[in-house]
Amino acid sequence: MLQATTRPPICAGGPAAAVLLRAVALEHCPRMPAGFAFLLLPFSWLYAGVLAVRNWLYDRGWKHSEAFAVPLVGVGNLRVGGTGKTPHVIWLLEELLRQGHRPAVLSRGYGRRTRGPRLAGPLDSAATVGDEPWQYFEQFGPRGVPVAVAEARRLGVELLLQAHPETTVVVLDDAYQHRAVRPALNVLLTEWARPFYADHVLPAGRLRESRVGARRADIIIATKCPPGAPAAACAAVAQRIRCYARPGAPVLFSSYEYGPPQALAEAAGPPAPAGSALLLTGIAQPGPLRQHLEGLGYEVVFHADFPDHHAFVPADLAALREHWRPGWPIFTTTKDAARLADPALAAALAGLPLYTIAVRAALGPRDAALLRARLPAPPGPRAA
Repeated sequence: MLQATTRPPICAGGPAAAVLLRAVALEHCPRMPAGFAFLLLPFSWLYAGVLAVRNWLYDRGWKHSEAFAVPLVGVGNLRVGGTGKTPHVIWLLEELLRQGHRPAVLSRGYGRRTRGPRLAGPLDSAATVGDEPWQYFEQFGPRGVPVAVAEARRLGVELLLQAHPETTVVVLDDAYQHRAVRPALNVLLTEWARPFYADHVLPAGRLRESRVGARRADIIIATKCPPGAPAAACAAVAQRIRCYARPGAPVLFSSYEYGPPQALAEAAGPPAPAGSALLLTGIAQPGPLRQHLEGLGYEVVFHADFPDHHAFVPADLAALREHWRPGWPIFTTTKDAARLADPALAAALAGLPLYTIAVRAALGPRDAALLRARLPAPPGPRAA
């Protein structure tokens, strides 16, 4: 059972209001890209123009967007990189199960060595379906939640519904730009520290499409909010988001909660409660996890930081072993653990005290209630 870390509520009042408000006012404003990125702006404008035409064709119905017999719940972002999609997909799956749904989840399967639509099964791994889908399968497969991967989301939904006709809702992981399918609910995520409204389109910035794409969202969630963020700072962020959102779309806030360390090897005991430690990550934004460990009293003496979805090789772990000393725990994420389970890494991992730390999205009571109210109603008597 995941134990939530004690932390102040999201968007509470406090003496830090002036500092955070200044950060919102000064750091969350669009700026001209610095240095070489400034020269890339014309390419960003060209790319944004092409995407605008594509979106216009979908909006006018000249490009077909498929609707299905069951509702789809899309989770995505405008920015490249980690905005916390996986913890929010997990939150949605837990809630849909609690409401009586028979949910399924569909992802692209980044980093997998296979192609095409594929249902996850017990003989699969992160190598065949991707690290995030494998994480979903390990956590929700025993509870009857089908998991599929597909580059073309339409084909993936069709595969899920053919194989599991009992499905009542499909959660689409990272599908905001996949307009060939039509979600009943579109959830857009944006990081508190890296909001879409303060960024530019690729290649000068990190946006996948223009900020005006936020108008397609039914709900927008500012993720990874600092603990105890003042209500005034949250209001300022929400106001900036609403400049691009459709009228009436709720702006919600979430933060991260971390579970206790779990040993990867059964023989490993609990880690030392504080002291020197190593960190191994292959995720987009490892900063919050490192801050969490430092808040617990660990000194991260070495951080083996790899790109998102990195396929670990024995040489990566050999470098980690060089910096390790007996008694030092090595922390990683649940997502990374899915890739570390590769049998080819068994020898390189032997004897290393690795511990995973689970992370989940946490919404305040009001925001959680608003999100629940927007979810598709389950069929049958429970919908009453």
